Amino acid sequence: MTRVAVIGGGLSGLAAAAAAVDAGLEVELFEARCRLGGRAGSFFDPLSGELVDYGQHVAMGCCTQWAEFCRRTGIDQCFQRHRRLWLIGPDGITYTLGAAPLPAPFHLLPSVLSLGYLSWGERCRAVRAMAALATSGPTGPPTVAAGCTIGRRLGDAESHGETIAAWLRRHGQTDRALTWLWSPLLVSALSESLERISVHAARHVLREGFMTNRRGYELIVPRVSLCEIFDQRVGAWLETHGVKIHRGRRVRHLEVESGRVVALHCADGTQGSFDFYLVAVPWRNVRRLFSPPVWQALPELAAIEQIAAAPIAALHLWWDRPFLSLPHAALVGRLGQWIFARPPLSASSRGKEDFSPSVAPHADDARHPPRPNEYYTQVVISAAHGIHPSARVHVFSRVRQELEQIWPGVRQARLLRARLVVEPAAVFSVEPGLELRRPVQRTSVPNLVLAGDWTRTGWPATMESAVRSGYLAVQAIRETMGRFA
Repeated sequence: MTRVAVIGGGLSGLAAAAAAVDAGLEVELFEARCRLGGRAGSFFDPLSGELVDYGQHVAMGCCTQWAEFCRRTGIDQCFQRHRRLWLIGPDGITYTLGAAPLPAPFHLLPSVLSLGYLSWGERCRAVRAMAALATSGPTGPPTVAAGCTIGRRLGDAESHGETIAAWLRRHGQTDRALTWLWSPLLVSALSESLERISVHAARHVLREGFMTNRRGYELIVPRVSLCEIFDQRVGAWLETHGVKIHRGRRVRHLEVESGRVVALHCADGTQGSFDFYLVAVPWRNVRRLFSPPVWQALPELAAIEQIAAAPIAALHLWWDRPFLSLPHAALVGRLGQWIFARPPLSASSRGKEDFSPSVAPHADDARHPPRPNEYYTQVVISAAHGIHPSARVHVFSRVRQELEQIWPGVRQARLLRARLVVEPAAVFSVEPGLELRRPVQRTSVPNLVLAGDWTRTGWPATMESAVRSGYLAVQAIRETMGRFA
């Protein structure tokens, strides 16, 4: 049986391992940390006794390969789908984004035209700009089989390095429209500012998320912690299907001889030999796996060091009373861009009725019973350039003022505790020219393949891109096996 080493236990590595084992390959997965999931992880809050996600991870209805991975591994019931999205306008009014009984791409048109905090002219010009953006550039969604945008010519805007902010201004969008419409639409989806987002990335979000099908815009939110989903549940599924998982074992480097990888060497002194090596680590960590001469022999990877990172900040807030009646809302024109609410801890999912009881609670839960009078919210700040954990007092103060302006009940609420988590390299920056730096999954070393949302999948830094990259990497292995069979 063909043996495959998957290096990295993030979502791309998990998806690759699932696809490989289903293809009849013998798989061993190496993860440097003690938990699987990579950036989709959680920390333990000792006061509530719960696992809290470092940052809010969501998917959209257009994420088809991610949805297939969830069904394959049995975690689809760990997520809740929302067919309505709520926007709190700068006027404090709550607006609803939902599909009208119209065919795509017109299903969201009534919602866009109802945004009363923009003038009627701004709304009409925004619709025209959306149509122009969606119909320009390459057409047709990328496919998993094709490896997506390989060989496609980028549009003129991309070739000239134009950002979506510049493109929108050329198409008659006012500064208010950029701040109050296009930022909520694109910044949260791409985790980057309009002044840095490429036209290519913005077009992709608009097409796939809002115009191609009637359910592409829907938000899919975890119902339990990410640690429970990816470390515990997906990890258990992989082990049940024969994958050998090495938690806490960091691969130090890959040994290459005669143009092939012959062994992996771990930091603990162990090593192993496999038929194929699938590298699924963040782009910033790829180079350390190879000696300088080997790296020089991989020119297709040289450009990944030019991929910039984009930060995301998550503000975790525990209150003594509820004030948010919505499960989530986009906060238009504010520092805090999204807010997500969780039910009281006494009612939150802790391996109860909706999910398999086989997932053991955290070891510390017995010492820290849930607090029924605590109410948890998370405020997300994407493209958090300039926000540092040391500025948490200022961030807390400003976000609370914003929440008080929207929900007067916040003034009476007591903030029990708060935590600011800033991930400087949460995702890669979708700046102009990015697509030319992203490598395909196959490399010039025949038994070495790549996975990661940063590889060329046609998608931005999302869970969908991570899953697609894992599937494409396994497809490359199978194609190589076929050529040598």
